[in-house]
Amino acid sequence: MTTPIPLKIAYLGGGSREWARKLMFDLALCPELSGEIALYDIDMDSARLNEQLGNWLHAPQQPGVISHWHYTAVETLSEALRGADFVIISIQPGSLELMGKEIAIAEKYVRFFPVGDTSGAPGLVRGLRSAKIYKGFAEAIAEICPKAWVINYTNPMAICTRTLTRVVPELKVFGCCHEVFAVQKMLAGLVAQYWGVPTPHKNEIKVNVIGLNHFTWFDKATWDGRDLLELVRHHIAQPGTLRPYRQPEVESWDDWFKSVHQIKFGLFQRFGILAAAGDRHLVEFIPGFIDSPETLFRYGIIRTPVSFRIARWQAAPQKTRDLLSGKTPLELRSSGEEGVGQIKAILGLGDIITNVNLKNQGQIANLPLDVVVETNAHFSRDEVRPLSAGSIPAGLLPLIQQHSANQELIIEAALTGDKDLAFQAIYNDPTTSLTLDKAWEMFTEMLSLDEGQ
Repeated sequence: MTTPIPLKIAYLGGGSREWARKLMFDLALCPELSGEIALYDIDMDSARLNEQLGNWLHAPQQPGVISHWHYTAVETLSEALRGADFVIISIQPGSLELMGKEIAIAEKYVRFFPVGDTSGAPGLVRGLRSAKIYKGFAEAIAEICPKAWVINYTNPMAICTRTLTRVVPELKVFGCCHEVFAVQKMLAGLVAQYWGVPTPHKNEIKVNVIGLNHFTWFDKATWDGRDLLELVRHHIAQPGTLRPYRQPEVESWDDWFKSVHQIKFGLFQRFGILAAAGDRHLVEFIPGFIDSPETLFRYGIIRTPVSFRIARWQAAPQKTRDLLSGKTPLELRSSGEEGVGQIKAILGLGDIITNVNLKNQGQIANLPLDVVVETNAHFSRDEVRPLSAGSIPAGLLPLIQQHSANQELIIEAALTGDKDLAFQAIYNDPTTSLTLDKAWEMFTEMLSLDEGQ
């Protein structure tokens, strides 16, 4: 049996109540790797609970666990980073209560955001706060473990990932998001529906990924060499595929995250390229959809209440305790995320190609260099090499350029303390659509929340 590769992983946001558990389970199922994980979080109680969970999995090994890891909750960032080979970041930049207040302020100005974590006024204000935090992370990583690979999971993905290399260009950084996977699975479902075959695995759906995180696109998609964009055209042409939805129907699903793809299919009809994110995210990048809850319901979209997020967050520790006590049986299975596979590839344990967020080195030909974009990349020993995605179509380019420029403005505003730059980014966002004075009122009201903490 091959000796597992020993690693130290620094987990920033180590009290995470979702992503940390996904990583723990995926590592538990990976015999090729072993080592220690330092859990750093400003919420030490949550980090210590994850320490318990991680060590419970391995000492002694629970059924199905085939690796060896030791977890330690640490009180300082420097202690977490010391000797790290990989740094994983998944933080909540500001409390969920703060997020809820920002979204509520947007609603006061008749802007109804289904998510509010990436774009539009709430997402960009969150980005402003995140960039200030990530500046500190970048400086600490550069000082303590400059050769470590850094994997970001935090939203707003592009702003967080870009801040790290904006502050320290030499850092080895990429950002991961699973939105593309969901659209690959949707395409796999269409293959089964129309071509009478078992539903393919998402990895069999070959796509060219091009765009920005949560505003990503496929201009090519195939399965077994067959054109899936033509299949989407066929599907859209079927009676009932594109239709209006009503509030009672949407609410009856009892699912805050369901997508019926009305936005991506509508965009595909008009632009000829398939959006590769959930509709809840897409409407926060384009004009005309967040003006009322009724409009969102019309397209099968329901806003995820922050109260739901808070309740889920509050319930998570007891779920962990129930697992530790045996009240809830352990169901050890892969999360479906690709982080561990990416780590293995970087360590030389088999190349993979997947979508990631990286600074633009020319993989998108008509966007500026160094801004963070989402495309496919080739992972191999100590290298993540972006693959050429081509150019964004002319009809979409102005909108994508606008969002990318706004992300850069937010980062610059965070690093320089320039409030005007931050406002300009928010005013330029296509979903703001307010008079100058009203946009300024909304912006300053959101900023005052941070100042009051």
